[in-house]
Amino acid sequence: MMREPMRLRPYVDLLRRNRSFSRLFAAQVISFAGDWFATVAILGLTLELTGSPAIASLVLVVQTGAFALASPIAGVLADQFDRRRLMVIADLSRVPVALAFLLARDGDTLWIAFLAVGLLSVGAAVFEPTSSASLPNLVDDDDLGEANVLIGSAWGTMLAVGAAIGGVVAATFGRDVAFVANAASFAVSGYLIVGISRPLRSSAHEGVDHHQLPHGGLRGVGESIGIVLRFARGNRRLAALLLSKTTFGVGTGVIVMLAVFGRDVFGAGDAGIGVLFAARGLGALIGPFLARSIVGLSDRGLLLGIGASFLVFAIGYSLLPFSPALWVASIAVFVAHLGGGAQWMLSTYGLQRASPDEIRGRVFSFDYGLVTVTIAMSTLVAGILAERLPPAVTTWILVGLATIAAAGWLVLARPLIRRGSQPPPPAVAERTSTD
Repeated sequence: MMREPMRLRPYVDLLRRNRSFSRLFAAQVISFAGDWFATVAILGLTLELTGSPAIASLVLVVQTGAFALASPIAGVLADQFDRRRLMVIADLSRVPVALAFLLARDGDTLWIAFLAVGLLSVGAAVFEPTSSASLPNLVDDDDLGEANVLIGSAWGTMLAVGAAIGGVVAATFGRDVAFVANAASFAVSGYLIVGISRPLRSSAHEGVDHHQLPHGGLRGVGESIGIVLRFARGNRRLAALLLSKTTFGVGTGVIVMLAVFGRDVFGAGDAGIGVLFAARGLGALIGPFLARSIVGLSDRGLLLGIGASFLVFAIGYSLLPFSPALWVASIAVFVAHLGGGAQWMLSTYGLQRASPDEIRGRVFSFDYGLVTVTIAMSTLVAGILAERLPPAVTTWILVGLATIAAAGWLVLARPLIRRGSQPPPPAVAERTSTD
């Protein structure tokens, strides 16, 4: 049921009147563009040097696996250190790492590209949860929904534009240009973050000393994860939202098949990979706007929208193997990621509302850590299956796994959907020795 018309004016107004948010939005747009320039080029390079979908899938496995391993530590940092400085450091440290791809020239030096992929993901593991945890402090409460739609659309926009242009650039000018553009994007992003003037942490906690990890690093990380788990056990809604992206991640390994379909099935090389990734991005761009307009941002609307997004994703990828041409496949991928973009935005907004500021960084690092572990496993399975089975069969198996996981999530969320209550204001987390 349509809750309100889909209008662009509120989003434009937010960007005009809140310069700090505009800088964060622009920083993410630029860095996302560089990311997708590089991702298309790396996948193309790996397939060219090895001819193996399984090895190509390892690019995404390393990408997500490194993110997952770094996430618990990143969440502690986001709640204990200056969030603006953390994001700037994460950006600037990735500039030389992104240039390391220039050293991967053949099979003997391909390991350099894999190492660089992992290190870039460590930087992203610091930046992304910190950015998500900061957003409720960067915008007024009434603007939080629009801000999440814009940030979600930034990823989709630059996946669409960056992947499409990146594929063409890599095919026309060579992959080195894409790698240099990625490095430059991090430098520009860091410059924009430096200029954010609004505080990124609640004023209620400005006087708290967060600069020492309790009981030493690793133990402190474990205790911090324990805080999130205890908070989730007492809050079924938060638990459902935390498991939303993870449920979605069960089938996300199917994205490996975009490289296989673009390069091998349709014979279009790096440009074909770029086109399919661009269709993915276009869906992720439009999905948040549609979800905001159709289901709204009430408690029940969030959960209904997440449930519907699983169905849309499964339908889109179920149709991919039937595509007779690249442009038809692009439509199927676009439809699938209408659901993907909507799910990500809705679950992120819900977690921001449900978690208190003093543990919000740890909540988001736990959320991203869960989903990236799941994506890494799903991607590895996809690569192994793609080596042994036809692309269509591999795609359908992954869609089936995603559907089973979605059914389990709906069982968990069903009482909350039926209750249909509005979300309470974020509670203040219980004070523990790790705060």
